[in-house]
Amino acid sequence: MPSKVVLVTGGTGLVGKAIEAVIKSENPKDEEWHFIGSKDGNLCNLSETRAIFQKFKPTHVIHLAAKVGGLFTNMRNNLDFLRDNIQINDNVLQTAFENKCAKVVSCLSTCIFPDKTPYPIDETMIHNGPPHVSNYGYSYAKRLIDIQNRAYFEKHNCMFTSVIPCNIYGPHDNYNPEESHVIPGMIYRMHKLITDNPEIPEEQKVFHVFGTGKPLRQFIYSIDLAKLMIWVLRSYNSVQPIVLSVDEEDEQSIADVASAVAKSFDFKGKLEFDTSKADGQFKKTASNKKLRALLPDFQFTMFDEAVRISVEWYKNNYEIARK
Repeated sequence: MPSKVVLVTGGTGLVGKAIEAVIKSENPKDEEWHFIGSKDGNLCNLSETRAIFQKFKPTHVIHLAAKVGGLFTNMRNNLDFLRDNIQINDNVLQTAFENKCAKVVSCLSTCIFPDKTPYPIDETMIHNGPPHVSNYGYSYAKRLIDIQNRAYFEKHNCMFTSVIPCNIYGPHDNYNPEESHVIPGMIYRMHKLITDNPEIPEEQKVFHVFGTGKPLRQFIYSIDLAKLMIWVLRSYNSVQPIVLSVDEEDEQSIADVASAVAKSFDFKGKLEFDTSKADGQFKKTASNKKLRALLPDFQFTMFDEAVRISVEWYKNNYEIARK
């Protein structure tokens, strides 16, 4: 019998698929892993959540499931993002408690941090002020996981913790232009621009980058994040959250991202910036000092290489990619 039975909610998405790939490469003999998605049950529904836990009987949980979207989707749907995520998170944590799970690792996001804050941000600053107005529904719902983790620990001694990754990208992302984040959104639009209207020479095509291109972001490749989340599940034993991010000096501008995507497609046209589109939060630089103190030698995949891999995956899996 395996010593751990791990349930991964949201296991069919970007991070879940990455964790699954890493686990398959490791083939651990003392762990049994189950990756579930929306087809396995609605986590907004408590009875369906309980049925999932009854079926798989997990001892450990990686909680990735969430209602997510890009900047413009969040701006239009703050109420839905707030209510759905509060329900999902409460159902998963309470059911994990009811089933005496030894550990739950939930996934937060750097967008939950205060909009007005000194940089770099770290794990101690989550609740220091309101988040950016563009995604306050999602942000407050995710912040509540940290509150719940502490409350479960204080009352029941539960080892429920959370990780805070920076912007994630990689194979199996969501490329839907209404829902996607910046890198998959660019990959989708670049591929469409190149393949549509083949009678127009590529040199004459123009790729429009939304906004000024000046905002700065840290991006973590999904496989790197998967390795770190597996480490958290096995070795990090604190209810206090931990930032999982590339180093501060690896921050990229949106213009840098557009250039990397264009290079990966070998795009021969022109990049132009559509300044009528919102930039969103200018920066949200995160400190990974806590992570580096615990894992000083962890090697992140180089940004350009990981973008190239992500673009190649999309080109090869265009028909089955989420879009």
